[in-house]
Amino acid sequence: MSYRRSTHFVTAPDGTRVAVHHHDAGLPDAERDRVLAGRPPVLLTNGIGTSENFWRHIVTNLEQDHRVVHWDYRGHGGSDESRDGDYRVKVHVDDLERVTEETIARGNGRPPHHIAFSMGVRILLELYRRRPELVPSMTLIAGTPGVPGAADPRWGSRLALSATRQMLRAGTPWVPVVAPAVKAVIASRFADPLARAVGALRARAPREDIAEFLDALYRMSPQAYWHTLRGLTEGHAWDVVSTVSVPVLIIAARDDVLVPLSEVQRLHRALPQAEWLQVDDAGHAGLLEAGTEISEAVRCFLLVHGLEAPASVQPPVIRG
Repeated sequence: MSYRRSTHFVTAPDGTRVAVHHHDAGLPDAERDRVLAGRPPVLLTNGIGTSENFWRHIVTNLEQDHRVVHWDYRGHGGSDESRDGDYRVKVHVDDLERVTEETIARGNGRPPHHIAFSMGVRILLELYRRRPELVPSMTLIAGTPGVPGAADPRWGSRLALSATRQMLRAGTPWVPVVAPAVKAVIASRFADPLARAVGALRARAPREDIAEFLDALYRMSPQAYWHTLRGLTEGHAWDVVSTVSVPVLIIAARDDVLVPLSEVQRLHRALPQAEWLQVDDAGHAGLLEAGTEISEAVRCFLLVHGLEAPASVQPPVIRG
């Protein structure tokens, strides 16, 4: 990765250590904490299984004048696996609440602008339900308040979601058995072309970034991934959407096969006051495939809503 960061841990009541990363834009260690403390904070919440390089375009764009922080779910990245084996949505929301409070305490006392990707959209909306004062604004990228069908009253959708839950529950004992074979596929030279062939990756997805993501996925605990996935199928946050009264930017990818464009458009219809960006020739890895476009949209959103650092809105000094 082209950026630098420092890592510390927030400890949950069950003893699980959750990794929190502060991006420092190459500041000298002696000045880092003092300089970063005065900057507007931005907090990044991942998708399930996502490696941190998904954020590299946003980090590079914002770290020069914001305090950019991201954190890892339990069993992801630098965080511990859950000490009590609990990976329900509520547990991730508990962790995000603690990380947000810690971000406020270490900074200028202001709650951060939240940027959430994929699964992170559900987690962030649940935090807004619980503690809206911690979420003054949000950017929601390629995610919805629940898995498809979660709030659909039609019997067909309910039946499909119930079947998915039963399948995940029945498959749980087989996770340790199947995991080595899955890891072998992830580590093989066929993983990248296979993902492109089925449409999960677009042609412009950078191969180096995808290799880093696959490596992180290979090293991830299969149990953590599986139980987190199971937790996502329970409940939803669609009822929260109508209560949202803060500035929101929604970003969708036209060719996303994991979170279809129609589902994100549904979120926008439920939140019509939100600003909207659709990126073309981008799938679920749009943060990598259209990273410059997305990061510039986030920068513009922060500027329009007065969430920029004071220095960043001044005209640049042209030397010479």
